[in-house]
Amino acid sequence: MSEHLHTALSLVANGLPVLPLRKGKVPFGNCPACAKNACGGRPNMKTPGPCTCPAPCHGWAAATADPNVVNSSTWVRAWREAAGVAYHPGGAGLTVVDLDNPAAIAWARASLPATRTVRTTRGEHWLYLGVMQSANAVRPGVDVKSTMAYARWLGPGTGTMAALPDVVRALIVKESAPVRPVAVTVPALVGDGTCPHRTPTYLDRGIAMAEQRITEAREAVHATVYRAFLAVLSTHGRCGCLTEAHTARLFAAAQAKGESPRHCTDAWTNALTKLGL
Repeated sequence: MSEHLHTALSLVANGLPVLPLRKGKVPFGNCPACAKNACGGRPNMKTPGPCTCPAPCHGWAAATADPNVVNSSTWVRAWREAAGVAYHPGGAGLTVVDLDNPAAIAWARASLPATRTVRTTRGEHWLYLGVMQSANAVRPGVDVKSTMAYARWLGPGTGTMAALPDVVRALIVKESAPVRPVAVTVPALVGDGTCPHRTPTYLDRGIAMAEQRITEAREAVHATVYRAFLAVLSTHGRCGCLTEAHTARLFAAAQAKGESPRHCTDAWTNALTKLGL
């Protein structure tokens, strides 16, 4: 048994989805049958449809915590050629803050809560309990690796793992384009003009639920954002409750998941059109 296979089996025994890395610290390329995603993609990728290919294809989406797959003949051949072991942080409920140089490490020590730390070739990985969208270059020398990403396994590290803090989640928001909420124009309320939703608690709860729905989306983010906007507008779009502050909150949640201001605007406009507003 190769050293990398032994490491991989130890990791999957603890529920960590793994994949082999070839030279250059990159995943193995797709096989001919899966080239250009012709097979329909892995189930955990954005493209729907199963893939029956037994090879460690599809980059980060090849990661698996199934020991039978990891120890299969096809994967064993890959492990023999592998230069390292990687894992899917988001699949294990983790987020890795990848600090690539001493300046980035100094920033983290001054700005982030202490957590488990793993030494890397050039810097450190800070591991937090919690999942978020991955993003590169959120600040100089800092990448965030969680969903739809992989990180090299370089050992268990030291220290107690802390919960994913808001300051890390905010990194991808700060680097996004400014939120540009759409001005909401709704028809006058039919009847006596009394709005049944002006109780702040009721409205705030609805906005918070929509934000949570968007934030927790693991896939189909575009569709999730649209459905969340549609739900808010179907309840509050005709009574005049919504303000620019509310739409800004929804747009910010969507942009934190990687949506552009244009996508947010399109989703909002499409929801208005669907409801005839």
